[in-house]
This record gives sequence, structure tokens and C-alpha cells, in this order.
Amino acid sequence: MNCLALNASFEPLTIVSARRAVRLVLDGKAEILEQDDARRFRSEHRMVPLPTVIRLVRYIHVPYRFRRQVTNTFLFARDGYQCQYCGRHRNELRGREFLTRDHVLPVSRGGGNSWENVVTSCSACNNRKGDRVPREAGLSLQCRPAEPNYVHLVWVVRSVTETQAKYIRMFYGAEAVDAVTPSPTDLPQSSSQA
Repeated sequence: MNCLALNASFEPLTIVSARRAVRLVLDGKAEILEQDDARRFRSEHRMVPLPTVIRLVRYIHVPYRFRRQVTNTFLFARDGYQCQYCGRHRNELRGREFLTRDHVLPVSRGGGNSWENVVTSCSACNNRKGDRVPREAGLSLQCRPAEPNYVHLVWVVRSVTETQAKYIRMFYGAEAVDAVTPSPTDLPQSSSQA
């Protein structure tokens, strides 16, 4: 179980392990706002409920905007786990097909590894495109790649409980909660073949 850590201003900062959250509470650096009463951390002299949401006692300054490196985890999340050429979702890929990172302007032609030059592509479309720009391969992008919103980028790959989502909704609005709660198509599908 992980714990949502809020700044002193109630701004959601990150998800921390339950052990880290308990340590922050015991050190007097955070207070428990929500807890799981059914689970507890115990020591010889103390018992602490499992925190699910904590708030830091002192405000931590977070830069308004800073650049996140492009990782496949964040890239695929930004693009909704969907190929930006054919539009297929990861759950629609068959056999040996999988999601890949594609450089719109290939690296061999001077393209960089920036948010504005990389997109999610299924392996079939990526192989079809090869070392060409999309137009040369007869492909077109579903949408123009751009650096994602900081809040969306940080929270889209997190798994949060409904209680934790309440605090994200309170600070950032319903759109941020929609980004962090998985849709039914994002959940792993069990394949039963006869």
C-alpha cells in the first residue's frame, strides 16, 4: 500500500511507500490525514495506523515547471497507450506487436529525443515508418506531440485509491483525477483461449 503525500498547502506532491510515510510521521515532519485502520505498523513501544494520505508540516517549494525526461512510461501514458499512427490501443495489439517509441524526425536525420519529437507507435507502424518521416511512409499523426502538463505527467502513471483521488480532485480538479484513474480499457485483460 502506498501513501499520497501532500504539501503543507494540501498540494499533492507524490506517492511514497507506507514505510516512508510512517517515518515522516514519527519524525514529526508529517501528519496523517487518512489512514487504513485495519492495518498498523507496530514497534515495541508504539503502534501507528497505516497512513494512506499524509500532509507535510512544513511547506516544500516545488518549481512551477521543470522538464521531465522522456521515458517510455511517461510517453505511453501521455499518448493514452495508443499508437499515434493507426490509433490502436495497447489492448488491441496482437501476437508479437507491442508499443514502441518513435522519433517523428528520425535521429539519423537530426531528430532529438524531446517531447515534441517522440510519439507512441505500435511495432508494426514503427517498422513500416522505418528511417523516414511519417509523410514519406504514408502515415499521419493522430495529434501533434507536445510536452505534457506537469500534473498529468506525474499522476497519470500512479495508482491511487478513491480516498487519495479526493485530495487530487480538491487541489487540481476533476480532470486530473480522470487522468490518474484507469479506464476499463487500460486494465489488463485476461485472455481465455479455447
